[in-house]
Amino acid sequence: YDTIARRNFRDWVVQAQTGHKHFNKEQMEWLYMIRDHIATSFHIEKDDFDLSPFGERGGLGKLHQLFSDQTDKLIEELNEVLVA
Repeated sequence: YDTIARRNFRDWVVQAQTGHKHFNKEQMEWLYMIRDHIATSFHIEKDDFDLSPFGERGGLGKLHQLFSDQTDKLIEELNEVLVA
């Protein structure tokens, strides 16, 4: 499953950055952490951002800071895309 999640993530990032989304280094670090969590847990929810490694890096508040009003959409999209 990890291989599928990583492949789907790679494809999603390429497609997103080909379009209107462009992620900076810190955003990509968070996206990688989210990918890794979904790859092992099959899903991520807002409560998961209290856990390691997210909690040590600012948790859900930091995620909102990095992705602003796109945070909820991002979580939903990654949950859907990575498990496909």
